[in-house]
Amino acid sequence: MNVMNSASSTLNEETLQPVPTNSGQQRRYGDFPTFPAALDYAAQGNAGFNIYSGKGVLLEALPYKKLREQAIETGLRLLGMGLQPGDRVAIVAESDGDFARIFFGCQYAGLVSAPLPLPVAFAGKEAYLATLRGMITSAGASAVIIPQIIEGWTNDIVSGLGLVFAGSPGELMARPVPEMALPEIKPEALSYLQFSSGSTRFPMGVCVSQKSGMANVAAIAHDGLQVRETDDRCVSWLPLYHDMGLVGFFLTPMTCQLTVDMLPTREFARRPHVWLDLISRNRGTLAYSPSFGYELCARRPAAEGLDLSSWRVAGIGGDMIRPHILEIFAERFASAGFDKRAFEASYGMAEATLAISFAPLNTGIQTDTVDLSVLESQGLAVAPKSANAPSRTFVLCGKVLPHHGLEVRDAEGNVLPDRTVGTIFVRGPSLMDGYFRQPEETIKAIDTQKWLNTGDLGYMLNGQIVVTGRAKDLIIINGRNIWPQDLEWSAENELPTLRSRDVAVFSLEKGEQEEIVALIQCRATTPETREELRSEAASLFRRLHGVEVSVVLVPPHALPQTSSGKLTRAKARTMFLSGVFEPQPEVEPA
Repeated sequence: MNVMNSASSTLNEETLQPVPTNSGQQRRYGDFPTFPAALDYAAQGNAGFNIYSGKGVLLEALPYKKLREQAIETGLRLLGMGLQPGDRVAIVAESDGDFARIFFGCQYAGLVSAPLPLPVAFAGKEAYLATLRGMITSAGASAVIIPQIIEGWTNDIVSGLGLVFAGSPGELMARPVPEMALPEIKPEALSYLQFSSGSTRFPMGVCVSQKSGMANVAAIAHDGLQVRETDDRCVSWLPLYHDMGLVGFFLTPMTCQLTVDMLPTREFARRPHVWLDLISRNRGTLAYSPSFGYELCARRPAAEGLDLSSWRVAGIGGDMIRPHILEIFAERFASAGFDKRAFEASYGMAEATLAISFAPLNTGIQTDTVDLSVLESQGLAVAPKSANAPSRTFVLCGKVLPHHGLEVRDAEGNVLPDRTVGTIFVRGPSLMDGYFRQPEETIKAIDTQKWLNTGDLGYMLNGQIVVTGRAKDLIIINGRNIWPQDLEWSAENELPTLRSRDVAVFSLEKGEQEEIVALIQCRATTPETREELRSEAASLFRRLHGVEVSVVLVPPHALPQTSSGKLTRAKARTMFLSGVFEPQPEVEPA
């Protein structure tokens, strides 16, 4: 047990009261030069973080006032080890008070935080350790903080890395607080490194300065979420090593003096309704999730007496938005007071700190259904030619944030008109400074006019951006641009035994041709049932999409996911090519 939590954990549960919703101070919307300055102001009020267990039991109430005191002490401890401003401190990020103390301790000390992921469920230990060591090396970290849950892996994680410090939060907090001054933190200083989680190689660290980070959280609070003066409250299970959790529900709330009820990410999938229960009993108003989180909630029995009427922004992000899942969730929880107009589509990425665009609030999900054959052959998003024509429904993700720019361009760099698919470019004060110690990759991503190539494809519609997919995932067959999501969603929707994230589709080069492969997680064990699923899937792809697909059945939980729960096709493709999934015999054409 760590030193900071030992006192609070001995309290009787009845005496431990959560930090209240109302901060009791005038709301400010991220108009600070740095994160330490923002915490200095938040510490004058009553808001803060409430840390809950996966069962919804309050473990720690951490007002911003107390957090500031403990963060300053933690920062001084880090400097007392000999670390210098600008040095990187890697933090394997559990959703708890220790992470908050260490992250903000780094901010006060001028150290650069580098939040790193906990192991993803069902992932192998060796692959996780290799990825983590790669991130630590890429960051050039001088210290690594490892939470108690994987404390036994410390030697495997840090061996041979020559660190100044490697240990648990408890070991860090047990060190004395030296008598020394904190450095002055300037807006241009690097605040933290955000590692993407979906790359098959070691991910690159996105450099977020104090200035760019504050620009994004201010826009999120003031323009995107339009945080209200007194009664807004956040509830989150999102991982703090992912940009949506770190920026959206850790940094943004603090910079506008909001209270956050925080659940451990690693337990969400087992007890998704604890998230809804916290929203209900604490009158939460702001909560986000990728589509699969809403799906998990809709599949489980609801608790009695659930009241979701306070939930005014039910955000969706982190992956392509699936409208049918949201419809099911809204229908399921309408009797609990959930208003489907609370659904809020948005678009963002770590290279822009987090948010790029928000849909209008209180309008629900707005969709655009287009003719799939025209989209694939001509790159145009137009209405279906007939009721029976193959179609695809996309979600409108809103207008770009104020003081930012967004364009959809063709391969020659020309800005495209509405309903013409191209590459999405953005610019503005929230953009990263670059990839850490990767100048060549930075030049590839950001041009001389400071426009970021997002790597996403989409089209504009009445001032709103519609994202159609990742450019690197696009499959080109006989002049058709085929999105793997279309095939994945068709299988998951049409085949009753499949669930969301059960299918990964990608292409392989076979001479001058491309072969489409679909990896499908199969829970059946009998040969007859497995063969039936494979045959049905191949027939479905042929019938709905007019393409031949090699269907390979893989075990449950075998498909790789990112730290935010998003399917990663690139890694699935690499695993397939390396022989991780043994192909089954080909099904004869029907």
